Amino acid sequence: MSDVSKNMRIYHRYLGFFLAGIMAIYSVSGIIMIFRDTDFLKKENHKVLTIATGLKTDELGPAIKLKNLKIISDTLDVITFPQGTYNKTTGVADFKVMELPYLLNKMTKMHKATHKDPLYYLNIFFGVSLMFFVISSFYMFMPGTTIFKKGIYFTLAGIVLVLVMLFF
Repeated sequence: MSDVSKNMRIYHRYLGFFLAGIMAIYSVSGIIMIFRDTDFLKKENHKVLTIATGLKTDELGPAIKLKNLKIISDTLDVITFPQGTYNKTTGVADFKVMELPYLLNKMTKMHKATHKDPLYYLNIFFGVSLMFFVISSFYMFMPGTTIFKKGIYFTLAGIVLVLVMLFF
C-alpha cells in the first residue's frame, strides 16, 4: 500500500470520527426540513409584535416574517389574516405561528445558513469534508481488487439513482 493510500485512510478515519456528531445533526435537520411545509413536530406560538404603522397588505407579510400571507379583510384600522390581526394605527401585530421546538429550529437554521450567517463557515467545511470522503474512499482499497470493482459499481449505481430521481 502506498504512502498516499495509508495517509488517506488515516485522514478518512479521523475526519470521520470528528464529523460523526455533525453528520448526525445534519442528518436529523435534513429529514426535518423535508417536512418544513407541514406542521410536523411544530407547536403553536403566540406572538405580539410592534412594527411600523400604516403598512399595506403586501408589506405586512415580510414585516412579520410570514410567507404567502393571505388577507381575510382589510378595514380602515385592522388587517385580518388567518393567523391573527394587524392594527394599522398602533402597529401591533397579534398572531399565532407554528414553529419547531428551540433545538430543532436551531438545527434547521444551521442547515440553511447563507453567506450572511457565521454558520456558513461550518457548512463550507462540512461540504469540503464530504468531498474529501468521496475522494478518499477510492484510496481505501487497491484498484483491480474485487472490493474496489464492486465499489465502482455501487458508485455508478448511486449516480444513476440520483440522475433518475432528478430527471424523472
